[in-house]
Amino acid sequence: MTATPFESALAVADAVRRGERTARSVVEAALEAVAKRDPELHAFLHVAADEARAAADAVDDALRVGRDPGPLAGVPVALKDNLCTRGIPTTCASRILAGWRPPYDATVVVRLRDAGAIVVGKTNLDEFAMGSSTENSCVGPTRHPMDPTRVPGGSSGGSAAAVGAGLVPLALGSDTGGSVRQPAALCGTVGMKPTYGLVSRYGLVAFASSLDQIGPFARSVADAALLLEVIAGHDPLDSTSLDRPVPPVSRSLDAGVEGVRVGLVDELVGDAAPDVARRVREAAEALTKAGAVVEEVAVPEMRLGLSAYYLIAPAEASSNLARYDGVRYGLRVDAPDVAAMNVATRTAGFGPEVKRRIMLGTYALSAGYYDAYYGKAQRVRTLIVQAFDRAYERFDVLLGATAPSTAFAVGERTADPLTMYMSDVCTIPSNLAGHPAMSVPFGAGDDGLPVGVQVLAPALGEVRMFQVAAALERAAKARWG
Repeated sequence: MTATPFESALAVADAVRRGERTARSVVEAALEAVAKRDPELHAFLHVAADEARAAADAVDDALRVGRDPGPLAGVPVALKDNLCTRGIPTTCASRILAGWRPPYDATVVVRLRDAGAIVVGKTNLDEFAMGSSTENSCVGPTRHPMDPTRVPGGSSGGSAAAVGAGLVPLALGSDTGGSVRQPAALCGTVGMKPTYGLVSRYGLVAFASSLDQIGPFARSVADAALLLEVIAGHDPLDSTSLDRPVPPVSRSLDAGVEGVRVGLVDELVGDAAPDVARRVREAAEALTKAGAVVEEVAVPEMRLGLSAYYLIAPAEASSNLARYDGVRYGLRVDAPDVAAMNVATRTAGFGPEVKRRIMLGTYALSAGYYDAYYGKAQRVRTLIVQAFDRAYERFDVLLGATAPSTAFAVGERTADPLTMYMSDVCTIPSNLAGHPAMSVPFGAGDDGLPVGVQVLAPALGEVRMFQVAAALERAAKARWG
């Protein structure tokens, strides 16, 4: 990770609450960092400078009268631009939503503000979160913070690059098939997908509703834990929200891993490049040295995840994106009649990858093909869930690669969708199962770019997952500094 004006989110919040720094000075440092680096990186689609300064002043005013602004007091946060922000553009990096300003905030945005965090802007993404490189954005790609000739991953590449470059200490993304964890791995940050339903999806512009989850990016496991505790919890506005207490993940970070059962997943090592696989095995060795019981395990059903996902996710996208019709909001291309207007609007408004997935999903749901494709994919999804259940009878967590390679070159995979889709082969199974998983930086590949190691856990297993992630982080710091 690159140099940053922020030690950590925890340190920033502590300094602001103690009066050692003002929230306004912290926000100015973030805005200065964005102004300096973002012309090269293109991590942000919109910088909410005026709103951020006003929010920072409100935090400082609260402190002056003795009121605690919250656990993220004065901490700058970036939001993926598929999270609704009242009065601030939310475009999903798509022409079809150009200029749209939602009349409401996503639940996670409300919770961030209630915790004293300062939203500094909206980050770039693959259009409607469909992609693995942030090259599908209608306004151009985001660049890798360490090597601008490489991609930052996707679809939450803007958020990953913003944190990896030190522009902000925290960011939010969405993870439908790996879109938080994969870019976190490529950019050398911590990235985490919660259990499905642990974090409200209200105000997240839907891609695939049974798979989408909002998750944190951070520069440390402790910062990610704090951010998760802020945004998680039951929300009556989301019918899929779990009515469960928020897991106290921060309490587990110093517990160590003595006796923890860790399964090193063959498929999540064998599908990775040799330099990535080497780092994963070194991570397993570090956990063994720290007292964990590590054994190899085969979960062959994981290899079915990619084909099942690319039927289920496009099918749900086909349904969700039908609302963009040129009538209610967003782009409208006039035509002689309504049907022609719908076609013209969608033709002009959606990019090639979104159109590809809508057509694939519509075909999979069509009469005569539903059972052969979508129905079969759902049965495969059940097989994957059952395979995970068997693995978690033996192990507390599973371990593997987050991404099969380090960051690849801009333009390298855009002409080959299947190769691009393979970027998510290690992350997709957790989305299909609804389980939590997170990526922790663990050294670098042969090209000097970051490698992420993935820790997977059963549903609502976040506490143990963060416990293991913290141990990996300590091992990485001891080895590489």
